[in-house]
Amino acid sequence: MSKAVVTGLGVVAPNGLGTEAFWSATLRGQDAIRPIRRFDAGSYPSKLAGEVLDFDVREHLPSRLIPQTDRMTQFALAAADWAIADSAVDTTKLSPLEMGVITASAAGGLEFGQRELQNLWGSGPDHVSAYLSFAWFYAVNTGQISIRHDMRGPTGVFVADQAGGLVAIAHARRVLRDGTALVLTGGMDSTLCPYGVTAQIAGGLLSTREEPARSYLPFDEDATGHVPGEGGAILVVEDEQRARARDARTYGEIAGYGSTFDPRPGSGRPPNLRRAIEVALEDAGLDTADIAVVFADAAGVAPLDRAEAEVLVEMFGPHGVPVTAPKTMIGRLYSGGAPLDVVLALLALRDGVIPPTTRVTPCYDLDVVLGGKPRPFTGSAALVLARGHGGFNSALVVSSRGREDR
Repeated sequence: MSKAVVTGLGVVAPNGLGTEAFWSATLRGQDAIRPIRRFDAGSYPSKLAGEVLDFDVREHLPSRLIPQTDRMTQFALAAADWAIADSAVDTTKLSPLEMGVITASAAGGLEFGQRELQNLWGSGPDHVSAYLSFAWFYAVNTGQISIRHDMRGPTGVFVADQAGGLVAIAHARRVLRDGTALVLTGGMDSTLCPYGVTAQIAGGLLSTREEPARSYLPFDEDATGHVPGEGGAILVVEDEQRARARDARTYGEIAGYGSTFDPRPGSGRPPNLRRAIEVALEDAGLDTADIAVVFADAAGVAPLDRAEAEVLVEMFGPHGVPVTAPKTMIGRLYSGGAPLDVVLALLALRDGVIPPTTRVTPCYDLDVVLGGKPRPFTGSAALVLARGHGGFNSALVVSSRGREDR
């Protein structure tokens, strides 16, 4: 069976634009959680976010695209351009039908929807649902990326909140095995507008603390919720044999994947995160001893943190594997968060260092990488976890087995 390898990375994150800038900032423990600047959030109970401040769309996209796109799509288009450039692939040598675009989106279209509704405010309530639906599909970045790069192969968008980015990457691997040559995949979100933040507050999972250093504290006894963020990552994933044939540099292999869905609340049955991990390990042909580091979902909500910690302790033993959650520096980015963790996992395997978790004092039997600085390690496989609101669980194993440095 052919393997799927990552040959290009494109990153838009609150603490760095571009892969190496993001990686360097994360290794330094550079926090980017701060009061929201994109609108006046002074009257909101949640006032903080991981906001991308240094992205000037005029520097990254043609002027004709700017009025046609929302912020999430602009991020995704720029990241896709960077990922293709990083992969050094000549897309003109491939048939458009051999290239696909498979991404994830949770709620990035909310800002576009708010803008359209404001433009049509005098049209009456009959237009609200129709235009919200239109905004949702229009804002989804997959079509724009496909058009921009003439990629007409398998396309799709997965909606599974924080877990969606891993679902998209796994599906990209699936279509490569069916004969597709190259897929742009990952996820991107941006919901930092009045309507978007209001919707998130209504979910009851946002932190209401106003001190950035105490706002998002996964696995900490002081955890009270998460801080939202914006951005994400787009990856170029290729069939390994095709990548080798063109002498491509590869970051590593998408080695295994598992997904499950939790039972309904009140059923008395436990969450299914453990089963997702077991399926991912089996798919990769590995066991827990082969995993050198876990990039945790890190919900920042006590019951969810406890459930994740218990699974990790059961499977790896108390303090049995290094665990990290660099998202404490930038917030939870919904569909963009897990792809960023995949990028970090690949770079950690490349450079032999685990990026830190900031500001947290763990209260569970986990070996969380702390201290605001990276930890050296050796190993060839990393596990990335993501859970989505409503019961989604995803686990992805990345391996350095497929890495080739050119």
